[in-house]
Amino acid sequence: MALSGFAKLLLACPEEAISLLRCSIEINRNYPLAHFWLAAALMRIGRPDEARTATQAGLALSPSFTIARVYRNTRSPWIDNYYQAQRERIYDGMRKAGVPEG
Repeated sequence: MALSGFAKLLLACPEEAISLLRCSIEINRNYPLAHFWLAAALMRIGRPDEARTATQAGLALSPSFTIARVYRNTRSPWIDNYYQAQRERIYDGMRKAGVPEG
């Protein structure tokens, strides 16, 4: 479900992403990316307090997580511009929710 939520974020459907990511977290609270993606989705719809709470939950599971690390691990010359632009919006949401830059 977490990857479905991420896909909905990429497709600019944050409300649907939130629903899927919350279900994913209910199933497995120990997957930090679901919390960080939820934070980004919540920021997209203007719910900063909930987004910061999701960020804190993610950082409790993965204290060394940074946007820079995930960016380095996912950057590829084969990724098209649209996909990369959507990912940048997700990173921006994470940044605004308090996820460390790097």
